[in-house]
Amino acid sequence: MNKEQCFQLGYVSKVHGLRGEIVVVLDVDFPEDYEDLEHIFLERNGRLVPYFLEHFVLQAGNKALAKIEELDRIEQVEELVGSEVYLPLSELPELDEDQYYFHELIGFEVEDEVHGSLGQVQTIYDLDAQDLIGVIHQEKEVLIPIQDGIIIKVDKAAKKVFCRLPEGLLDIYLED
Repeated sequence: MNKEQCFQLGYVSKVHGLRGEIVVVLDVDFPEDYEDLEHIFLERNGRLVPYFLEHFVLQAGNKALAKIEELDRIEQVEELVGSEVYLPLSELPELDEDQYYFHELIGFEVEDEVHGSLGQVQTIYDLDAQDLIGVIHQEKEVLIPIQDGIIIKVDKAAKKVFCRLPEGLLDIYLED
C-alpha cells in the first residue's frame, strides 16, 4: 500500500496509560464514520505499515483511543507518537453527487467566471486557517481559497472547478 492509494485519517498524538494504547487525532469532518476500525496504516520511515487493532473507540471531539494488537507495553508504542495514520481510499464514505474530497480535485481544470481557464489543480493546501487550491497560471502559482462564494461548483464528470475569484486576487500573484 502506498500513499497515493490512501488518505490521511490523522496522527498518533500520545500514548495512553501503560498497556499500549494510543490516542489518535482524527483530521476528518465526521469521526463517527470511522468508529470500530479494524486496521490502520502508520507511516514509519517513509513507508505505510499495516497494524491490526484490538479496539478503536471515539473520544470527545476528534480523538480516538486505539489499541494495536500485540503491542501491550508503553515502550512498544512510544515510538509511534507523531506517526501519520492512513486508510485506503476505498474506505472513504460515499459522498453526495455535489460533494467532493479534496484529493479528487487534483488534475481538474479551474475556470474563473471572468478570467476563463486558469490551469489545472496541482495541489491542495489543507491548512488550519483555510484550505487552498494551488494552480499554475502564467508560470506562477496562484492560491485559490476553497470557500463558498469563491468555489461556485465542482463538476466531477467534466473534471472542472468553477470559481469566482475576488477582484484583484489574480493580479496579486501575477505582479512582478
